[in-house]
Amino acid sequence: MKFNFEEMSVPELRKYVLEHRDDMEAVRALFHHPSLKWKTMPPLITADGTQIEENIRIAEEAIAQRVQQQNNNQD
Repeated sequence: MKFNFEEMSVPELRKYVLEHRDDMEAVRALFHHPSLKWKTMPPLITADGTQIEENIRIAEEAIAQRVQQQNNNQD
């Protein structure tokens, strides 16, 4: 039986990988799961150490959104 790893949630895929550690396709799917992708943040300071206020605001918003998502998932 062939599993569709792209349609599995991260917890489902993690459980499958733990039970089938030799299935490299599943391992790759877990490591490349869209919900686990990191966002690249812009630099927060210039080369001379000056803060870039707009980029700091963007980073703070992204962190707040991530915290909210995690809090929602725990409920």
